[in-house]
Amino acid sequence: MNLDAFFQISARGSRPRTELLAGLTTFMTMAYILAVNPAILGETGMDRPALFTATALSAALATLVMAFWARLPFALAPGMGLNAFFAYGIVLGMGLSWQAALGLVFVEGLLFIALTLFNLRTAIVHAIPLSLKHAISAGIGLFIALIGLKNAGVIVKDEAVLLGLGDVHSAQVWLMLGGLLLSAALLKLRIRGALLIGMALVTLAGIPFGLTQIPEGGLLSLPPSPAPLLFKLDLSALMDPGMILVLFSLLFVDLFDSIGTMVGVCDKAGFLDEQGRIPQGKEAFMADAIGTSAGALLGTSTVTVYVESASGVAEGARSGLSALAVAALFLLALFCAPLFLMVPAAATAPALVLVGLFMMSPLRHIDFEKLEEGFPAFLTLIMMPFTFSIAEGIGFGLLAHVCLQLLSGRGRQLSPLATALALVFVLKLLL
Repeated sequence: MNLDAFFQISARGSRPRTELLAGLTTFMTMAYILAVNPAILGETGMDRPALFTATALSAALATLVMAFWARLPFALAPGMGLNAFFAYGIVLGMGLSWQAALGLVFVEGLLFIALTLFNLRTAIVHAIPLSLKHAISAGIGLFIALIGLKNAGVIVKDEAVLLGLGDVHSAQVWLMLGGLLLSAALLKLRIRGALLIGMALVTLAGIPFGLTQIPEGGLLSLPPSPAPLLFKLDLSALMDPGMILVLFSLLFVDLFDSIGTMVGVCDKAGFLDEQGRIPQGKEAFMADAIGTSAGALLGTSTVTVYVESASGVAEGARSGLSALAVAALFLLALFCAPLFLMVPAAATAPALVLVGLFMMSPLRHIDFEKLEEGFPAFLTLIMMPFTFSIAEGIGFGLLAHVCLQLLSGRGRQLSPLATALALVFVLKLLL
């Protein structure tokens, strides 16, 4: 198979080496999920070693679908926030068994497959105004920058003012800031793989400070057995009418998260056409729908597109070959989990912050002097990091867009689907 022709690498202004290096960068910025997802879902009583295997396999499967079907440089894995809702909201909060929660996730994936087959998810993307799509990109940039700063301890919770500066005397904070400046300098010098080089150097620098823990048992190990979770889902909970609202919440958050992330990264990569449409949108949305149902069978929560895909885009990723590299690395991680889990947050945080910077550029396309365009965009921009949710940011932006159009007498120009989404968001807030 001719990789260049199949993935349209040259046609998209890239090279195979660039795609592979960018895929490695994407993987390194999201490899934390291999440690975090088992830790969160493990609180429900699920087997943590099996969760590690389920996380890696579901990520690899969904990303392979993205690579070969949509041929876009997006990586997928069990989503942060969605896994917390699974563990703390559904299982620990509502008292459902983790098997029943997996059943809800499985059905959610099937519903997403149906929505995608009938092009409803693509239609939703088209219903979002172009200015709002530009704001989504920038909002995601602020969101992932905040994630990086939080993970490295630069930004911490403050009871008086919500957020505050972390311990500036800690080695973690200084290593993160040093890595940030180093990575920025490498980018300025146009050195390929700048973000990855920065991560590697900070990881090494973290060893004498105890931030990087070298595994005592070696860097290689056999994959943990998935048997404790494999095909353990329970569909009987669906007989309870009260579970419809839970299923709806899963659908809503995943729908807006995946749309927001995909639009934002596509905008940054220059994939959106003049109408703001995503190329191969149907195929791309099918990847996370299949990944979600397959992930439930394997034993993990909802699989979705990762905002960290933007780090690979920043390194030049433009085709599915980059996604293929990510999928291969997730499979490889099954055999060398100790190696990837030793990378500290101080090493990945600089990449996330710099990617946040890169994703601010679409703001130049928004006319903030026009209130009907600027206000919804601004609300989208600030609500993503302030609510720590991509979905909430999009919801508030859409609601503001619909309200301003109606109040200014331009209701006929509104997309019926955009209006329906705004109403759905209001219902979600009230219920």
